[in-house]
Amino acid sequence: MINTTFWIVMSAGILACIVTTIGIYVINKFAEWGKKNIVYFISFAAGVLISVSFIHIIPKSFEMSKNAPIFLLVGFLSLHLFNRFLNVFVCDKEKCKDYAFGIIPAIGIGLHSLIDGIIYSVTFSVSIFTGVLAAVGMVLHEFPEGIVTFLLLVKSGFNKRKSSLYAFLAAAITTPLGVLLSWPFISRVTPSALGVLLSLSAGALVYVGATHLLPKAEEESKKFSLLALGAGILVAVIIVLSKG
Repeated sequence: MINTTFWIVMSAGILACIVTTIGIYVINKFAEWGKKNIVYFISFAAGVLISVSFIHIIPKSFEMSKNAPIFLLVGFLSLHLFNRFLNVFVCDKEKCKDYAFGIIPAIGIGLHSLIDGIIYSVTFSVSIFTGVLAAVGMVLHEFPEGIVTFLLLVKSGFNKRKSSLYAFLAAAITTPLGVLLSWPFISRVTPSALGVLLSLSAGALVYVGATHLLPKAEEESKKFSLLALGAGILVAVIIVLSKG
């Protein structure tokens, strides 16, 4: 019989999914405005993803697993190789270049959201209080995560309907899916294994931020993009502080 803790954990995962979905829905309603100002969202997202990775996820993963540095590199190179695979083997080079701009970040964010679900399972299995503290901090970034994923997919050439669907599949549903997949094995998820997963996630997020988002922001060269980048860094610091 599934215990009460499972339903609490799943509720946290579903809440994260709902918050992300609301972000997707809201920006979908203002898609034209979002497209005009996408460089600011890109800069903001780069600030959040890179900062959270360097000041929280990477140090935490290194504490938890001695193999974390290796998997940090694996996470980074995996997305690079997938990007190359799309460009070389899947479709027309220019078209792939456009699509890859949305697909690669969606994969990186999706991996991160999946691991968020696993973290919910781990923290709530320690205690309800520990899980609630972790959930509060993590839910903070769900709303902008949905917005950014949607806008990047739109920017890469997908229509609004497909962008909404792919953003939902990548950024929203993956968190409760992570809970569902990890819960039966939660007693076997050691700190070392979680450290490896965190480092994989960090490698993917750093790749997305440093090789996809920042270069695009610099290419657009809008007046207040540096301010948006700074706002992303500030939000990352708030997220980290809220996680204690």
